[in-house]
Amino acid sequence: MKKFYLLTPGPTPVPQDVLNEMANPIIHHRTPNFKAIFKETNELLKYVFQTTNPIITFASSGTGAMEASVVNTLSKGDKAIVIIGGKFGERFMEICKAYGVEVIEVKVNNGDAVDSLVIKDLLKKNSDVKAVFATLCETSTATLTDIKSIGEVIRDTKAILIVDAISGLGADVLKTDEWGVDMVVSGSQKGLMMPPGLAFLSVSKKAIELVEKSTLPKYYFNLKKALKTLEKDDTPWTPAVSLVIGLRKSLQMIKEEGIENVYARHAKMSEATREACKAMGLTLLSSSPSNAVTAAWSPQGISGKEIVKFCRDKHEVFIAAGQGELEEKIFRVAHLGYMKKFDIIIAISAVEIALKTLGYKFQFGKGLAKAEEILSTC
Repeated sequence: MKKFYLLTPGPTPVPQDVLNEMANPIIHHRTPNFKAIFKETNELLKYVFQTTNPIITFASSGTGAMEASVVNTLSKGDKAIVIIGGKFGERFMEICKAYGVEVIEVKVNNGDAVDSLVIKDLLKKNSDVKAVFATLCETSTATLTDIKSIGEVIRDTKAILIVDAISGLGADVLKTDEWGVDMVVSGSQKGLMMPPGLAFLSVSKKAIELVEKSTLPKYYFNLKKALKTLEKDDTPWTPAVSLVIGLRKSLQMIKEEGIENVYARHAKMSEATREACKAMGLTLLSSSPSNAVTAAWSPQGISGKEIVKFCRDKHEVFIAAGQGELEEKIFRVAHLGYMKKFDIIIAISAVEIALKTLGYKFQFGKGLAKAEEILSTC
């Protein structure tokens, strides 16, 4: 008999109540019934995003909303600053370059977070920059960016701040309006406790000014069309009806728990995971760790992929290896979305068994004991 445990940084577990909602007979989307559901869902999204700005929902992965943020605000030859600290910062850069946007790359080492003063200095030297692209949680390195401080240096400039919060939303604190974030990108399969398939993009008034001027090509990802239909609680194209219905339920669950309590739960799980790794003698990758996922360096002589494979094949515990140049060097454990303390206990136990079996010398059970000690207080 199989029973698997999903602790990857996306997709994440989906609550049974959400699955039940999506299993109901499908309804037609051009009806008062669906429009009422969509309206409620949009208001709940604003609560999680911590914004009063409109939020567009696309039937796509989060990358679709990333692309929408570029093609709707910029024109060919415009200049943008892109913070690159891993695979997803790189993705913003690649999208910009694909559309002829001039990119000023701000590269930071794997596991490090950018200093906002670097952005401030670049904006002074490049007053014609139209947008700054940042990542709340760089999932590939489990690193948190200080979006609040970056927002402070951008707020009074002509540039807009666009943040990839695909992994971070609902796990790491993000106060969209208070911090001056003009566009927030997210996806359904992370902290929102949904299957993949929905992407979201919040749009500030400052961003809309650029939307009116943008000349880059777009059709499906056209924000002018999306914003116009949103006023009528509708979408320009066929929405993912069942996913939206499930999303309403997952957002209701988040609101019932309370967003501050959601943040606190993720913070406690991430603390337990990090401290358990340290207790095992492992070194963390990130100097600015996210509450969504923990990345640890693999012990010498053992690859991250080996650890992931052992946990998956022997114990049906799904964690993640690194990406790109980090593929063999690290492993990652998510504590994101529909997870609680006993999910972390299972993950740490599986990792300890994997490390012992693969030949790593450490005090067996010490990591698990540390996690239990921290999680026993919540």
